[in-house]
Amino acid sequence: MPSISLLLRVARLAFFAALTFTLYSAVAPPSHALQLTPWDKATHFIAFYVLTGLAVAAFPKRNLFVLAALLSALGALIEIVQGLPMVHRDRDFWDWVADTLAISSALAPMLLSWWRGQVRSGQKYIDK
Repeated sequence: MPSISLLLRVARLAFFAALTFTLYSAVAPPSHALQLTPWDKATHFIAFYVLTGLAVAAFPKRNLFVLAALLSALGALIEIVQGLPMVHRDRDFWDWVADTLAISSALAPMLLSWWRGQVRSGQKYIDK
């Protein structure tokens, strides 16, 4: 079984590779960027869903809400950069919304699992 430190290094490598790929795809000319789906919003959703899962694996001690805020800010920054004339891309508020929905969707099961653990650990107090 691989050690936790090895798994953590692999998770961080995967996260930074995905982050690099996402940033490149965001600023590359549309003809050079890989299109995962024919619908741009779905591509944004997939990219940020994967980034969120990898971020949680890469930084397991970080607060989920902090990770969510940082990733959402990254999505907003990408849209700002895409609006610059030298990038030749279109800024779209709804792309950022798709990014943020993906982050929320990826984190929802984790938060529900945490909530269940909290309720179970306090069950003796709830049942009274």
